[in-house]
Parts: sequence; C-alpha cells; structure tokens
Amino acid sequence: MRTKQVNLLITLVAVALFSFSCFCIYRITQTNNRLINCRNHILEFKENMLHLRNKTEKNSQEMMKVLNRIKYEITKRENLSGNLVAQKADILNKNETVSNTFEDLKFFFPHIRKEGRIYPDVIIGKGKTGVSFALGISTVNRGNYSYLKQTLTSVVSRMTLSEEKDSIVIVSVADSNEDYLHSVVKMITRKFKRQVRSGSLEVISIPAFLYSSMLNAKHLAEASQKLASWRIKQVLDFCILMLYAQPKAKYYLQLEDDIIAKEMYFTKITDFVGNISSNNWFFIEFSMLGFIGKLFRSEDLTHFVRFFLMFYKEKPIDWLLNDIFQVKVCDTGEDLGNCIKRKKQIRIRYKPSLFQHVGIHSSFPGKEQYEKDVYY
Repeated sequence: MRTKQVNLLITLVAVALFSFSCFCIYRITQTNNRLINCRNHILEFKENMLHLRNKTEKNSQEMMKVLNRIKYEITKRENLSGNLVAQKADILNKNETVSNTFEDLKFFFPHIRKEGRIYPDVIIGKGKTGVSFALGISTVNRGNYSYLKQTLTSVVSRMTLSEEKDSIVIVSVADSNEDYLHSVVKMITRKFKRQVRSGSLEVISIPAFLYSSMLNAKHLAEASQKLASWRIKQVLDFCILMLYAQPKAKYYLQLEDDIIAKEMYFTKITDFVGNISSNNWFFIEFSMLGFIGKLFRSEDLTHFVRFFLMFYKEKPIDWLLNDIFQVKVCDTGEDLGNCIKRKKQIRIRYKPSLFQHVGIHSSFPGKEQYEKDVYY
C-alpha cells in the first residue's frame, strides 16, 4: 500500500514538473516573439527616419531651386520698376509727387494697373520726413472692443520730447467702415493734440480698391476661407503701411494696435541700435511675439514687401519673415546647420522684450487670443 502511495506521489510530481516545463517554454516563446516584434518595430522606425531624412533633403534642394528663381524674379522686377516709374513721372504734374515703391503693387495686382496714382489717403498729417524712426500701427474695427487708444497712449507718452521730434507714429486705418475711420480720427485729434499739431502723429486710410479681388480663397471651405482672407488682408495691410512709411525715416518699427510699450522703450531702442558693433543685421526683434516690435532699415523695406507680396496668400507675415532668410542668407546646396548659425548672427533679438500683446479680442470676428510675450 505504501509503495502505491509513493508511486502515485512520484507520478504527480512528474506531471507537475512537466506542466511547469511546458509553461516555462510557453512564456519563453512568448517573450521571444515580443522581442522579435520589438526589433521589427525598431527596424521599421529606423527605415521611416531614413526615408524622412531623404525626403527632407530632397525638399530642401527643391526649395533652394525655387528661392534662386525668386532672386532672379526680384532682380527682373526691379529693372521693370525703374522703367515704369520713369514713364509715370513724365505724366505727373510738376507739383505732384509719387512714391516709386507703390508702383510695384501694379506688378503683383493686375486689377490696379489702370489706376493712376497709387497712394493711401492721408487723413491727418503734415508730411513730416527726415526723422530717425517711423512707427507703424495698422488698425481695424473690432466691434465693441478697441485697444488703439491704450496702445497710442503707451507708445507716445513713453517718449521724451526730443524723441517725439525725431520720430513719427503712423496709424493706418485698414477698414472700409467709415464710421470706424471717423471714430479713430476723433479720438486722436482730441487725445493727442500736440502730436497732431507737430506732425509726429499721422492717420492714413487704405483705399478699398486696392483689396479688390486680392482676398479670394475660394478653394477652401467657408469658415476656412474667411480666416484665410483675414490673414491675406493682414499681410497686405502691413505691406501698404511699410511702403508709406519708407521715405519718412531711417528706420521702421512695426507695432500693432493692441500692445503696450515699456517705460523708456524708445530710449532703449535708440541706444541699442546706435551701439550695435556690426552693421550686418537683417532686422532686430524688440518683441518675440508675431510681427510685433520688428525693426527694419527703411532702405530694405521694398525688398521685404516684394517678398511678402509674392507669397501673401500662402502664409501669415511673421512666417514669411522667417522664409525670407532662405532667400537672403542661405546659399544653394549649403548645409542647413551653417545657414541657421548665420541667421542667428544677423537676426538680432533684444531681451527683455519692450512690447507686450494685451488684446484679447482678435481683429478676426469671434476669435479670442491670450498670447503673451514671455520675455516681456
């Protein structure tokens, strides 16, 4: 009897050991399968990364071909522009003047080629020129919300009298709503009387015909089309303002109608520009946010505007500002890393930022924005 019990125990142990061995073999097999799958995923990821790298290099080469073509077109347009301006000057009255740069618009927009003199309507202004800085502010109707008065108070009050004398602030009303234009003029003539009398503060209005047929984005859905048209118009608003300001000052500072400026911002800008050791800068950023606080040499504005107008339907203007480096800075076939290093040397960033975005209600109807410059 005892022998049978021992045999039964041995049999049970043997069955248990066999079951355990089968389980271990199953787990090991399962683990090996997972390792194989993991290895396959790694190899697939590596292959995708190599494919992406090759695709990026190919796109970069194609981009450089396009940019070289753009350089050629810019040179070609400059030559044509000189001929057109000369013809235009012959038919103007002796007392009439025209900004040569505005004639460039006719090359980009066929619908205005039959127009005579292309120029914004000067609502308030005394023709002040020969100053060091022109500050441009484009404004549109935001319905029940407006930040323009706050912006102008901040910008103007934080200048000294001598700084105000050596500068001009230009408010461009880029809105077809005449009631909004009248409200802006009324506010400025009441609140900023001294600046208006001295000619240090101007108000211009952009004629509606300049925008005709430019804002189409018919290939998009209705909601996307409205947003695209708003962005397109914003690029055009900035371009026209830049062209108007160009002959008035040595430098042009781009602002927006919903910002505030730091105390002594103008003094800091003047000192910084005067003390830059190298003159080989492209533009200076006094704010890291969007297109706010960007300082340009006025003599360079025409080149910037021509580039913006080539691609005004493709991207927002602050994105185009990044793209223009590819044309002006990077050489064909150059290593991208070297190009980026050189960009940092000529795209100067001043910190801390001198301007802060305060507008919550966007100029695009129904949109709210809470972007802030973290370096302010």
